[in-house]
Amino acid sequence: MKFSYFAFDLLILSVMAVSCSNPTPKPYGYFRIALPENSYRILDKNYPYTFDISTFASDSAVNQGKGDYWLNIFYPQLKGCIYCSYIPIHGNFRTIAEDCRTFVYKHTVKAEAITEQPYENPNNKVYGILYEIKGDAASPIQFMLTDSVHHVLRGALYFDAVPNKDSIAPVLNYVRKDIIRMIETTKWK
Repeated sequence: MKFSYFAFDLLILSVMAVSCSNPTPKPYGYFRIALPENSYRILDKNYPYTFDISTFASDSAVNQGKGDYWLNIFYPQLKGCIYCSYIPIHGNFRTIAEDCRTFVYKHTVKAEAITEQPYENPNNKVYGILYEIKGDAASPIQFMLTDSVHHVLRGALYFDAVPNKDSIAPVLNYVRKDIIRMIETTKWK
């Protein structure tokens, strides 16, 4: 009988030694999102601007007294929206441009970095800046387009989700391509 108690004690000690190893934390997992190929259509309303918009998105005019020719571009399946505001220039370009820049840099509280990518299309008289806000900021991409004389078009991307750069990265990359296409195809009327 002594031999069986010894074997049982040895078995218990072996199990305890193996089970007490250092645990390794597992990374958080995120759902896989199947995104369609980027394809576009021309957004040509009775607005002073036109550009290409994703066929995956829907658009709606903002008629809440905020401003004429404001537009929201929704991505319902991705829970995202690009809020576009149009501001006519009446000799106040510097003030409008500084307001746009200030609005972007309000995100520095949560941003790891903010990059500015200039854009120029002299043929269509479209000039602008694409702002990419790195980190867990509420709006990861914003832009401002202008002809410096008559028009300013400003856009800001927001997701209806907690801003977590890792979880929204695939969707952000997808919508970023659409925003770049918008910027590259913008024309003033």
